[in-house]
Amino acid sequence: MEKPLVSVVMPVYNGERYIGKAIESVLGQEVPVEVLVIDDCSADGTELAVMKYMDSGKIRYIRNEQNMGAARSRNRGVKEARGKYIAFLDADDWWEKGKLKAQTEVMEQTGCAICSTGRELMTPDGRTTGKYIPVKERITYRELLKHNSINCSSVLLRREDALAFPMGHDDSHEDYITWLRILRKGGFAAGINRPYLKYRLSEGGKSRNKLKSAAMTYQVYRYVGYGPLKSLFFFVSYALHGIWKYR
Repeated sequence: MEKPLVSVVMPVYNGERYIGKAIESVLGQEVPVEVLVIDDCSADGTELAVMKYMDSGKIRYIRNEQNMGAARSRNRGVKEARGKYIAFLDADDWWEKGKLKAQTEVMEQTGCAICSTGRELMTPDGRTTGKYIPVKERITYRELLKHNSINCSSVLLRREDALAFPMGHDDSHEDYITWLRILRKGGFAAGINRPYLKYRLSEGGKSRNKLKSAAMTYQVYRYVGYGPLKSLFFFVSYALHGIWKYR
C-alpha cells in the first residue's frame, strides 16, 4: 500500500447501517488515503460491513478490547496513523468527492493549523434537510471561543498537532477543546465554504439534546482554563450563535 497523505480516523459503534457510505466517500477522494476504522466494541454487523472494503488495501480495522468512547478511539487512530495529515469522519457522515484534495491544497498554501469545510444537514435516513451550515474563510482563536464553527467530521490537521493535543473529556465537546488548544498556541483555522461534509442528524447524538449540549459547552471553557464568569460570557455568545445557526 502506498504511503497515505491523509489518514482518515473513523470511530464507530454499531454503525453497520451507515459505515459503508462513509468508507466509500473516503475511497472516492483524489489523494492517497488510509482509513483507520476504530470499532468501539460494536455488537452488530459493523465488522462484516467493513470487511467488504478490505480488498481496497486502504482499510485498517482496529477493534477496541473494551468500550473507550469516541475521543479515546480517535486518539488511538491518530497514534496508529501513517499519513502527514489526519482527517476525522464519523461513521454516519460522508464526504463529497474532492474534499481532501481541496483541504490539503489550502493547508499547504496558507499554513493554517486546521482546515474545515461547510456542511449540509441530512436526515437520519440520509436525505437532505435543505439546511447548510457555512464556515468562515479564516477563524481565529478568539472567534472560536465565541462559537464552535468547526465540525469534527470536516476537519483536516497535521498529525503532529493531533498527537500533541489529543481529545479528552467525553463529558464535554472533546473536539472543540482540541481545536481551541491548537489555535491557542498560535495560527488560525481555514474554512472552505462548500458543503463537502454531509452531516447526518443522529437521533441519539450528544448535540441533539440542546440543554445537555449547552452544559457541555460551558464545561469546555472551564476545561481550557477560564473562570466561571469568563466561561459564562463565552457561553452566552455560543447560545446566540446556536439560535442563529439552527433558525
